[in-house]
Amino acid sequence: MFNISQFTPKYFLLTGFPGLEALYPWFILPFCSTYLVALVGNSLILTVIKKTTSLHQPMYLFLAMLAFAELGVSASTLPTVLSIFLFRANEINFEACLLQMFFIHSFSIMESGVLLAMSVDRFVAIYNPLRYTTILTLPRIAGTGAALGLKSVMLMFPLPFLLKRLPFCGHNTLSHSYCLHSDLIQLPCGDTRPNSILGLCIVTSTFGLDFLLIVVSYVLILHTVLGITSGEGRRKALNTCVSHISAVLVYYVPMISVALVHRFMKHAAPAVRLLLANVYLLVPPVLNPIIYSIKTKQIRQGLLQLFLHRKY
Repeated sequence: MFNISQFTPKYFLLTGFPGLEALYPWFILPFCSTYLVALVGNSLILTVIKKTTSLHQPMYLFLAMLAFAELGVSASTLPTVLSIFLFRANEINFEACLLQMFFIHSFSIMESGVLLAMSVDRFVAIYNPLRYTTILTLPRIAGTGAALGLKSVMLMFPLPFLLKRLPFCGHNTLSHSYCLHSDLIQLPCGDTRPNSILGLCIVTSTFGLDFLLIVVSYVLILHTVLGITSGEGRRKALNTCVSHISAVLVYYVPMISVALVHRFMKHAAPAVRLLLANVYLLVPPVLNPIIYSIKTKQIRQGLLQLFLHRKY
């Protein structure tokens, strides 16, 4: 039996890569470059779509929402990650940690929801191309974006307050370079069941359900494409989905990898888990602007027009 004093910590200690502190100067360039590409790439996507009238279509407006969500994820993790590797500063205020957790998870939930909306967009475009713009009107797209943002905020809103009411017992070291709910609920010595149950419900009703519905959407898309008699028509229809399929894989493969490592490889080196966690949050914002810039002709032309002031 132990007599453990209960308290609310003033700060948490974040973790970089344990045992590799001497190599932190070598990490600075990769991490700074990664954040620079993510922030600049997604900002350019938003700017191009805003300035190019011909891109004010459902597919590109959903892409703008995806870029906005990825900007939010990158901006939420950037302060603590870079402060650890640049200044060896691994302390974060209790309230600031809860706020960072709220924004990271809110933007991640929004990103997953936008990927689902984009799969529905591809299904409508292939299944009923003649009514595409009449089904996905601008008010409906705006309403979808607002609903996704509101859902993300409302789902995450209770978690910081549920954490703040709990007593902590001496241990305030987190296992990542940023604050995550799954990490924070390991520290209190009070009853964390409401937090765990709510967190599980959020994960199941967002990431799990979104991924399932994306799979269903592509089953319907494949069924529709196979019904097209022209081989060239089938190829063109599938080609419009390549960028989105790549974005889905870039988002969900790292997420599933992190879940599997935490579930089945609990004895793996902490550096492996930390690396995968950083890949999960950093890779999608970096790769998606590159994927859409390479695979989407209209985005490439918009970028050239932005930089060279040429019209296409």
